[in-house]
Amino acid sequence: MSSVINIKSGEIKQSGVTVLQDINIDIQAKEFVYLIGKTGMGKSSLLKTLYGELGLSLGDGKVAGFDLNSLKRKDIPNLRRTIGIVFQDFQLLTDRSVLKNLMFVMGASGWKDKKLMAVRAKEVLQLVGIEGKINAMPFTLSGGEQQRVSIARALLNKPKLILADEPTGNLDPETSEEIMRLLVAVAKEEKAAILMATHDMTMIEKYPGRILRVENKTVKEVNTMNQFDPFSTFKTT
Repeated sequence: MSSVINIKSGEIKQSGVTVLQDINIDIQAKEFVYLIGKTGMGKSSLLKTLYGELGLSLGDGKVAGFDLNSLKRKDIPNLRRTIGIVFQDFQLLTDRSVLKNLMFVMGASGWKDKKLMAVRAKEVLQLVGIEGKINAMPFTLSGGEQQRVSIARALLNKPKLILADEPTGNLDPETSEEIMRLLVAVAKEEKAAILMATHDMTMIEKYPGRILRVENKTVKEVNTMNQFDPFSTFKTT
């Protein structure tokens, strides 16, 4: 299996201030990995680095075959075509239908043939179970349905990697569970790796995976839920 994320001795800065350092991460194709940590510890900064919004200040990094060290501004759209991103607040365009939201993203990522675009839009909506909402406006959808559209959008370009930033953060517990089941199933179906930032420990208990924790300006792998207390601090040796 090949790595979809590999960072060695990485460092991330924002406005000249070190946010994370000594980052060593390796995530393989098809893995489901959680990213946990308190708010403001750098989870979002790490995700932003992985999709090219923030640079890697030190170290070596590769994401979905792209070298973060030599990534040019013009390469960022190509990187993002190989990654699906699911946001907490859905980030749908409210002035157009579900279909037109998906068509917009495909147009922006280089698709040209309108017929093929419509076929792919229907495929991904079917995959997430809301093909019946293809002509609905986002504001008529429930939060869970909007997040399903967001996941469908992330799948359009058959990504090797899905980055999910608190995807259940704005949803009630029952809907959160539906979305988690969907993410797990979709990752398996599409053979994509998922890195999911979350605060939701109950989901980690129900859907075990590898866990990376952001704390003390770095990222560490921790044991599975039945072996560790997520609220304890790191033991330093």
